[in-house]
Amino acid sequence: MLALFLKCILGAAVVLLISLLSKSKAFYIAGLVPLFPTFALIAHVIVSQQQGAAALQKTALFGLWSLIPYAIYLLMVYVLASKMSMWSCLGVATLCWIVAAAGLIYGWQVFQQ
Repeated sequence: MLALFLKCILGAAVVLLISLLSKSKAFYIAGLVPLFPTFALIAHVIVSQQQGAAALQKTALFGLWSLIPYAIYLLMVYVLASKMSMWSCLGVATLCWIVAAAGLIYGWQVFQQ
């Protein structure tokens, strides 16, 4: 229970940091904060402990490929930000991320076997 509480506190601290940065002159840094590999570190420790080094390598390689859906999301936000409302822009960008992520997962399953 304590571990869950600490994770909640960490999440709240990250949201607070993003909020503070978004109000500063360096507001763009708020986009970097969520990219700190918190969850990747947790996933890598668990995968390594349960599956070993080879699985950790494969997980890291998949993580590199997973940058493609995120890049598509960011590109869509960049292109659509001045053409749509914020919610429409983010909705379309998220949908593009979902499609790209699904394609990545499908392709990974087909070509990694």
